[in-house]
Amino acid sequence: MISRREFLHKSSMGFGTLALSGVMQQDLLGASSPLYPKTPHFQAKAKSVIFLYMDGGVSQVDSFDPKPQLAKEHGQPPRFQVDATVFNNNGNLLKSPWNFNHYGESGLPISDLFPHIGSCADDLCIIRSMTALSPNHPNANYALHCGHVLSGRPSMGAWASYGLGTLSQNLPSYVVIHGGQVPAGGMQNFGSGFLPANHQGSIFLSKHPILQNTSSRERTASIQKKKLEFLNEIDGNLEAKLSHANAIESAIQNYELAYRMQMEVPDVTDLSKETDATKKLYGLDAPYKNTQSYAAQCLMARRLVERGVRFVELTINPGNGDRWDQHHSLVDGHQKNAMAVDQPIAGLIKDLKSRGLLDSTLLVFSGEFGRTPFAQGTDGRDHNPQGFSMWMAGGGIKGGTTYGATDEYGYRVVENKLSVHDMHANMLHLLGIDHTRLTYRYSGRDIRLTDVHGEIIPEILA
Repeated sequence: MISRREFLHKSSMGFGTLALSGVMQQDLLGASSPLYPKTPHFQAKAKSVIFLYMDGGVSQVDSFDPKPQLAKEHGQPPRFQVDATVFNNNGNLLKSPWNFNHYGESGLPISDLFPHIGSCADDLCIIRSMTALSPNHPNANYALHCGHVLSGRPSMGAWASYGLGTLSQNLPSYVVIHGGQVPAGGMQNFGSGFLPANHQGSIFLSKHPILQNTSSRERTASIQKKKLEFLNEIDGNLEAKLSHANAIESAIQNYELAYRMQMEVPDVTDLSKETDATKKLYGLDAPYKNTQSYAAQCLMARRLVERGVRFVELTINPGNGDRWDQHHSLVDGHQKNAMAVDQPIAGLIKDLKSRGLLDSTLLVFSGEFGRTPFAQGTDGRDHNPQGFSMWMAGGGIKGGTTYGATDEYGYRVVENKLSVHDMHANMLHLLGIDHTRLTYRYSGRDIRLTDVHGEIIPEILA
């Protein structure tokens, strides 16, 4: 098969018209597009991932990992060895201000922070034995997203795009629905690193305009076509002269994708087409504005995976006052963050299920680390990378189950310890990808998302 670079070299002056035809006709895109669907290594359970990123670190002992011992010893000094914390302002043991109730036929205990998510308990696999690679936000975020504590590596969404492409040639394969809270470490958490730029996360805003430049500024379609032809001709001539022109190749293909997105994005982001019942399910009419905002994100995520987007990530809204990072005022901060995301996430699970999409969509709920079971000061919790909780649902996950355990205080993992590498390995596995075979040659070696780590956990798989 002739490469695009060779093709441009031989016919650069006529490239504009042919490129535009490729934009408008799916059959001319063919397998030459880096986002064209690729065959997985084995039969996949999930076609798409929705990653519910809980920026800042949800407290495991206040959400999905109840610890009665904390209540018994509340206010007493810890009887266990305490590692250095970020602020070293460590107080006494702090019981959870929230009660835990058992939900569903499985009887999973979930705190009063998440009554709506609790109603979906039989679809959840709660993993209580996660550990982080760093106690600091930026490095833990890089690890959570990219598998490495240093910046510059491709995000997990970029790896999924690189490995599988997209099921829709009119939308990006990796979309980040940005609530407005830039994560510690910056937007590099959603980048493509050393992978081709086609695979980086495309940022959709949760507020209008959802995406800049989705409407043509030209007065007529013919003017826009001529501009595209000219851009492709210029880039094509440059690419043909360069021996290593991945950036030019990506730019050309991104122009083409942007053109197609002008037709697709306005429709996919138009939530007015949803029924009143659906809007109510997600919480678009909730009295708390941040619930409405996150509800719009969750509903948009469903509409994106419906249309074949491979990986969708949601970030939180800064209007709550802070991330899930309550070094003080734990009750106020966690309560507001939970109120924002609880109903929308439950609505997303139920909506996907009712449409027959939950079986093919993997949902992942996680922050970068957990919180300490002892207080920071008197009413907060410091960072805790030694043990925290996350959950998965849908897409080949065994619902109504728990995996792993922390000690009686919720401080350290004591059973089935997992890291972000294991999380990434299992996410890719459910997408039909062998994480040891998904590699990219860079800096003299074959690099993968999971580095030299990552284990498949049969107990969490349906």
